[in-house]
Amino acid sequence: MKVYAATDLRSEIAYIAYHFHWSHNELLDMDHVQRRTYIQSISDINQLLEGRT
Repeated sequence: MKVYAATDLRSEIAYIAYHFHWSHNELLDMDHVQRRTYIQSISDINQLLEGRT
């Protein structure tokens, strides 16, 4: 199991929670790959909405 910085974990959780309003525990239950997948999806959606694709 790989461990990464607590600041990275907080950033991932804050970013997803801000956009999807999921609970802290729901986000902690996800593994890093799942969170990164949602982060990429959110980023893609934001770029589409801003007309940058």
